[in-house]
Amino acid sequence: MTKNFKYRGNLAETTLPEMLYTIDRFRVPGVIWASHGEGKKVVKRVFIRDGYVVHASSTDRNDSLGVYLRRTGRLTLEQFERITRAREDTTKRYGVLLVEERLLSPRAVFAAIREQIEGIVWSLFYWNEGEVTYGAGDFEEEDMVQIRLSLREVIFEGIKRAPDARALLARLGGRETLLEPCYRAAELIEVGLDEPEYGFLAQVDGKTSLYDLCSSGPQSPGDNAKLLYAFTVLHLARRVGHGSGGEGPVKVRLKSSGDRVG
Repeated sequence: MTKNFKYRGNLAETTLPEMLYTIDRFRVPGVIWASHGEGKKVVKRVFIRDGYVVHASSTDRNDSLGVYLRRTGRLTLEQFERITRAREDTTKRYGVLLVEERLLSPRAVFAAIREQIEGIVWSLFYWNEGEVTYGAGDFEEEDMVQIRLSLREVIFEGIKRAPDARALLARLGGRETLLEPCYRAAELIEVGLDEPEYGFLAQVDGKTSLYDLCSSGPQSPGDNAKLLYAFTVLHLARRVGHGSGGEGPVKVRLKSSGDRVG
C-alpha cells in the first residue's frame, strides 16, 4: 500500500462515526486500522474505496469466517474442526476449502463472507476506547473478497447499533438544544433512511427542542437520540442554539422496558 497521508484519532476523545465522516470526505482509497486492548491488541482493518467499505479483516479469532459459520449454525462442530485442520496444511482460503468440500455453495460462501465483513465493521461501534488510524493510498486487492457498502450507510447503521445512547446524546447538547435541517434529498438516498426515519428528520425544524424530539420520535427516546446524533454527524441536521428553557443536560435512562428521557 502506497501511503500518502494519515489521519489519527483516539476513541476516548472522538467517536468513531465522526472519524468515519472525516474519512469519507477524503474520497480516496485507504485502510482504517483500529486497535484495542492491552498487551496483544486486537487489530481490525477496514478497506475503503470511493466512499465504500470493500473489505474488512480482524486479528480476533472470533471474527474469523469459520467461527462465524459455526456460531450461526451453518457448520457442524465436526465440519468446522475438519476444515480448520485442513486450513493449517494449505495456503487455500477457508471459503475455497468449503466449496471444494461441497459443504457450502459458492453463493452461500460469498453471503457468509459479506456478513462476516459487516460484523467486523459493526463491532467497532461497540468500542469506546482504542486508537484509529486511516492510511490513505492504494492497497493490494489480491485474494480479497470484496463487498460494496456505502460509508455513509455504515455511519448511520453503526450509530443505531451503538450500545450507549447517553454518550452520543451528550455530544448533541442540552435539553433545549435546537436542531435545523441542512440536507439535500439526494443525500438521504445514499444514507438509506426508511419512512419512519425520514419522517423523524422532518420533525427537525429549528424550533423543537432536543428533549421534545427525543420524546416524540418513532422509537424509544434512546434510539431517537441515536438517530438525531446520526443526523448531525452526517450533516443532515445542525445545531442552531437553544430555546428559552435553559441548557440543562438531557438524561437518557436505559431500562429493559425502554429508554426514557428525563
